[in-house]
Amino acid sequence: MTELIVIVIYLLLLLSLGLFASQMFTGTKKDYLLASHSIGPFLLLMSMFGTTMTAFALVGSTGEAFSEGIGVYGLLASSSGIVHSLCFFVIGVKLWTFGRKYGYSTQIQFFRDRLDSDRIGLLLFPILVGLVIPYLLIGVISSGTVIQNMTSGAFSDIFQTNSKATSGGIPPYLGSLVICCVVLVYVFFGGMRGTAWANAFQTVVFMALGLVTFVVIANRLGGGESFWENLRTASSSVSYEKLTRTEMSKTKFLTYLFVPLSVGMFPHLFQHWLTAKSAASFKLPVVAHPIFIMIVWAPCVLIGVWATTSLVPAVPALPKFPGSDVVNPNAILPFLVKTQTGALLGGLLTAGILAAIMSSLDSQFLCLGTMFENDLISHYFGEERFTDRQQILITRAFIIAIVALTYLLSLTAPRSVFSLGVWCFSGFSALFPLVFAALYWRRLTTTGAVAGILAAITTWVYLFWQSGFGKNQNYTVDIHLGGNTYETMPVVTIFLCSMVTMVVVSLLTKPPKEETLNRFFAAPPALKSVGSSDT
Repeated sequence: MTELIVIVIYLLLLLSLGLFASQMFTGTKKDYLLASHSIGPFLLLMSMFGTTMTAFALVGSTGEAFSEGIGVYGLLASSSGIVHSLCFFVIGVKLWTFGRKYGYSTQIQFFRDRLDSDRIGLLLFPILVGLVIPYLLIGVISSGTVIQNMTSGAFSDIFQTNSKATSGGIPPYLGSLVICCVVLVYVFFGGMRGTAWANAFQTVVFMALGLVTFVVIANRLGGGESFWENLRTASSSVSYEKLTRTEMSKTKFLTYLFVPLSVGMFPHLFQHWLTAKSAASFKLPVVAHPIFIMIVWAPCVLIGVWATTSLVPAVPALPKFPGSDVVNPNAILPFLVKTQTGALLGGLLTAGILAAIMSSLDSQFLCLGTMFENDLISHYFGEERFTDRQQILITRAFIIAIVALTYLLSLTAPRSVFSLGVWCFSGFSALFPLVFAALYWRRLTTTGAVAGILAAITTWVYLFWQSGFGKNQNYTVDIHLGGNTYETMPVVTIFLCSMVTMVVVSLLTKPPKEETLNRFFAAPPALKSVGSSDT
């Protein structure tokens, strides 16, 4: 019961922090959704990093490293460190500038003005919500799995399973429900300020405890006197296949580079960008984000490959999917924490894992509520018809509905957290050409943008269906040239279809109005005639 008690105490502390933040709530819509643009560099870094480092980074990367080997780090961690910071600088700063200038709270408000289209929101809203929900499922599924593994044996007479690793633990449907309720409470009352504070707190928790987890597990598996000796012992026990990328094609590895572009279109990250006090607040996140990614991903990937060695319990002891003999990769990290640490430390480390999970759930829940109220209710029914209090209530009501829907979906057939995350990110990456063109290409037209969006979502749905709705975790789009087969990630096909369609249709349709372009692009300098007095 020790792990369970520690988890409960941590969740109560988190609730207290969220409720404390609600005491500073001024009662205005702007304060609830954007914390009155009061977030400085450190809090912006922590909230942005916390909302991008999800269960996908901790639970998912460990499970994928267990299945595929150490190459997982190169797939996403290395590229993400660079691409994420590049997106913050190239996309985030400009969107923050327009957001402050024109009073935006959501992406759709920006695209509606930039494309001079009142109906673009009706197309984007269901697509963005549809892509965020799988992202939410990553966290909800992982939280239930983590809690079940860490509380195994606590309720042996009540919750029985087919695996010793999970028998007697709180079942996922109860664990996920508790996490959803905790996040809902502090988002409901604290809004963006409560979310930012909670994210900062949880980011510190999961980074610090993640490093402790790494050191403790390495020492336990190595069995030596020094950490470095144990690190060498654990790593030398890993098979050659898991320590190299021999089983992963070069083209598949390289095409993973498109996946991190997804951050440029995350609606919840857009909302965090708008909370910044000034453009200078982006400097610290741009520089520190890659370092933070390395601190989090490297230990998780190493722990995953160590789990394949003879140093850990035999495969029959590893946690399985419910009603199956297949090892559940989502449970590898909590399983090692449970078996390789003491009860008190195990509880603290579990709190760190849950911190990473919840630090993204809260931002995503809040951004969906914000989009629903801003981009559908207020925009189409008239903002003047509702007071700030009523608009906040509408936002909160939709957040409750999304939390309920996500929880119900999490009860369906289980999926790999890593695979689900890659498909989710692929959809957002396919929309990256849209936001990039909207900021830097004057010739982008409304028709071209709509065509690109439809091409992206149609291709995504088709390929997702071809993969068995994510069931085939190794699904690739194969290109056959000169007798050779080149494996590519689906994101490349989706991205190219979206970009090419958008560009071609934009060039074939009428250019946007000058008045619209003048709002978002600096006017070109006037040409001076040759021979003028100031030539």
